[in-house]
Amino acid sequence: MATFNFTTSDPSTFILMGIPGLEAGHIWISIPFSISYIISLLGNITLLFVVGKEQTLHKPMYLLLCLLALTDIATSIFIVPKALCIFWFNLRSITVAGCLTQMFFLHTVSFMQSAILVIMAFDRYVAICNPLRYATVVTNTRISKLGFMGLIRSVIFMLPLPLLLSRQPFCDNHFIAQTHCEHMAVAKISCGDITVNRMYSFVIVFVVIGFDLTLIALSYGLIMRAVLRISSKKSYQKALNTCTAHICVMLTSYGPGFLTSLTHRFGQGIAPHVHIILANLYFLIPPMLNPIIYGVKTKELRDKVGKYTCRR
Repeated sequence: MATFNFTTSDPSTFILMGIPGLEAGHIWISIPFSISYIISLLGNITLLFVVGKEQTLHKPMYLLLCLLALTDIATSIFIVPKALCIFWFNLRSITVAGCLTQMFFLHTVSFMQSAILVIMAFDRYVAICNPLRYATVVTNTRISKLGFMGLIRSVIFMLPLPLLLSRQPFCDNHFIAQTHCEHMAVAKISCGDITVNRMYSFVIVFVVIGFDLTLIALSYGLIMRAVLRISSKKSYQKALNTCTAHICVMLTSYGPGFLTSLTHRFGQGIAPHVHIILANLYFLIPPMLNPIIYGVKTKELRDKVGKYTCRR
């Protein structure tokens, strides 16, 4: 594998180092990246196609799945192609503007996905706790409006990140120890004071993700209370099954993120390449698994997918 031979005199260019310490294995590391990328694109595009074609699936729940699929596709596109260029062709350079743009869209999509999970929890809460009002409370129009509000919220909170970094001096250190432009990875190579960057990123993650998780926990607390009151075993099982897919998606979405945060804060003895791999798994696993989870757990969607994939 080619070694670094870049000059860093160009102040308008950063160098993405990929996974430092594992350069010799970049080709092998590219295999799971490629597989997850292909599965993610195939799964999510299939979901969008089937829901779009089938009139019976034009419901709020499937509209939410389409929004989630769009964020999954966007996440994969923002991460994997550049990583594969690093692994396969040693193309590590990226302009400062390109880096800040990638960072903005990547974090915006991540926060948008969190907003969609909150809306999904609200959808399940109404479906189980107020089923008679579901058709009037949860409509496609309302879901669209909530999704748009989630997008606006994400843009507003994420826009200061590239703006703050664009004012930082980077001196001679233009090497980013990552496969993509993640906010703190870029901030750490600045030779200026990044206290404001650190504080702002910590506050928005704590406030936004904390708020979203609180709403999700509250929704599922009320759902569990309603489910435990159901006397019919069949209705009880049906109610639990409607929430299983959403719970699995939440675990795949928030789980790697929490693991990454814990290793950054308490894993000082962990090798740097482990941190980088975990950070990449946070963006690779959910887009790959989400369409599979909903395809397996949602019978109506599974049957419609089978209608197209099993044609003779």
